[in-house]
Amino acid sequence: MLLHVPRVLTETQVARGRALLDDAKWVDGRMTAGHLSAKAKHNLQVAEGTPEAREMGEVIVTALERNPLFMSAALPLRVFPPLFNRYEPGMAFGAHVDNAIRQVAASPLRVRTDLSATLFLSAPEEYDGGELVVDDTYGAHSVKLPAGDMILYPATSLHRVTPVTRGVRLASIFWVQSMVRDDGERSLLFDLDMAISQVSEATPDNPGVVALTSCYHNLLRRWADA
Repeated sequence: MLLHVPRVLTETQVARGRALLDDAKWVDGRMTAGHLSAKAKHNLQVAEGTPEAREMGEVIVTALERNPLFMSAALPLRVFPPLFNRYEPGMAFGAHVDNAIRQVAASPLRVRTDLSATLFLSAPEEYDGGELVVDDTYGAHSVKLPAGDMILYPATSLHRVTPVTRGVRLASIFWVQSMVRDDGERSLLFDLDMAISQVSEATPDNPGVVALTSCYHNLLRRWADA
């Protein structure tokens, strides 16, 4: 499931994030790449654990917890602390699949990467190129979203970032360990949750809402690890 989650951050939050990133220490992005990914990765990244990364990461995670679309689609158990990357002209990230397990820096905690997320911090008109391209069974999907919007997709997906040819592309990337690891099961639960909301809004007293909600929670109980 490839899902556009709009307005995760407000304009004020994006502006604060941009200000923090202006003062941040940038390092070679290959420092957090796997062995094969490092060969394809050419970007800059804010050093993990810096005050700027922690402050903006907390803003993002708090915003996610308040976003019903994200919560319904991801059913998050753990969210990896957000990372922040920068692509300048000539920088790109070739085709790769994200590591299955991510170790949280300076912590024994490991996160299984069921879902990958890119939260855009630069407006599309600020740069040329830099599209996130995600491959699935229906082909290649090119993604370039407004600042504050996010794309969520299975971490099993082959994906890449095309070369930036003008301007600077800023984004936050992170991973989610879901309570439901199987993408097919998670997608069915999301579709069912959206349908329940539509029926409930159209006919609030419809007895079918209770029956559908019961089915949702019984399926979640069957599939979830929490």
